[in-house]
Formats: sequence, structure tokens, C-alpha cells
Amino acid sequence: MVLKILLICLISYLLGSIPVGLILVKLRTGKDLRQIESGRTGGTNAGRAAGFWVGFLTAFLDGLKAAIAVWIARFFVPDMIWMEVFSPLLAVVGHNYSIFLIERSENGKVRLRGGAGGAPFVGGAFGIWPPSLLIIPPMGALILYFIGYASVATMSTALIAAVIFAARAIWFNAPWQYVFYGILGEALLIWALRPNIRRLIRGNERLVGRRAKRLQQAVNSGNHSSSSSVSSS
Repeated sequence: MVLKILLICLISYLLGSIPVGLILVKLRTGKDLRQIESGRTGGTNAGRAAGFWVGFLTAFLDGLKAAIAVWIARFFVPDMIWMEVFSPLLAVVGHNYSIFLIERSENGKVRLRGGAGGAPFVGGAFGIWPPSLLIIPPMGALILYFIGYASVATMSTALIAAVIFAARAIWFNAPWQYVFYGILGEALLIWALRPNIRRLIRGNERLVGRRAKRLQQAVNSGNHSSSSSVSSS
């Protein structure tokens, strides 16, 4: 049993480590995704590098990695609910710190590259309870549209999942262990998004969605007013 558990953990991590975004962007554009924008290999950065559909496919396949990890655990150790929690979390860890993307920095330190973990986390929640896919992504999209920060939307997915699984445990007698998937997942997402959190605090995080459009309109309006003033003078 111990060997089986260790094997599931290893498979889950290795599944998560597959750098889908890096592969798809390389095939589509010939570019190294690690050298573009944030350098992350998830769907958001893949979309910046190679367009919407490459980003969408990256996010879908990244999510599928964690969902498969849940299904493997559920199939081979059906009575161990904790493995359904830890296996997708290990896929998230693999996605964020891929053994296939190991590199040495200029100062000699070895590091593992990867994404931020949002898509595999959502995929893991889907593997645990498929209807969560009808709740978490739409709510995350609304947060992204109205708040305007992809990092905040990503971090919100784990909180939403924790609330969903807590409600199911309280009112529908679902396993309470699933709540910890959201709690521990939130910790992983916050850790991975530390640079974004620092930019949020400084006020220079990238804006997208409704707020970005309004800001751009305000800038364009200000530029137009300045041009008019110069022309009239």
C-alpha cells in the first residue's frame, strides 16, 4: 500500500510537470515561452505569446493533468479520500516547479520553472467534483473582468473551491477532506504569485478587463485633450 501511494504521488507530480504551454507555444511560434513576458508556462502567458486559442488549450490541458491525478488516486486507492486531495495538489506543485524545466541561474542556483497553478487547481477541483467547473471558472472570470487583475482571479479560485466543498460537506454530507484541497491550494497559489502580490501592493500590477479598458479610455481622452490644447494654442 505504501509503495502504491508513493507511486501515485510521483505520477501526479510528473503529470503536473509536463510543460504544456512551453510545448504548444514552441510548436506554434518557435519561441521559448520562458523568455516571454512573465516567463511562466501557464495558459495566461501562452495566450500572450501565441494567441487566445493556444492559451485556452494550454489551460485546458493543464487542468486535465490534475483531474487525471484525482482519477488515478480514486481508481487505485478508492478508500483514501486524502489521496484525492494530495494527488491534484502534487500536480499543481509539478506544474509550478517542473522537473522538466530545471535550470541554473547566473549565480549558480538551481531552480525549477513553471506556471502559477490556477488551471491545474481548477482541473483538480473538477476531478474531485465535476460540477465545480460550472461555478469556479465563471466566478473567476467575473472577478477578472470587474477587478481587473489575473493574479487576484487566480487566487480566488481556491477560495471559491473551499467554500463549495465546505457547503457540500455541511449540507450534502460530502467528505470534509475536500475543503483542505481549497485551503492548501490557496497556499500554493499565493506562494507562486508572490511577485504579483508585491506588484499589487506597489500598485503596478497589469490590469485587464473592464478596468483596463476604462483606464485606456481615460488615457486616450487625456491625450486627445492635450493635443487639442496644443493645436488651439
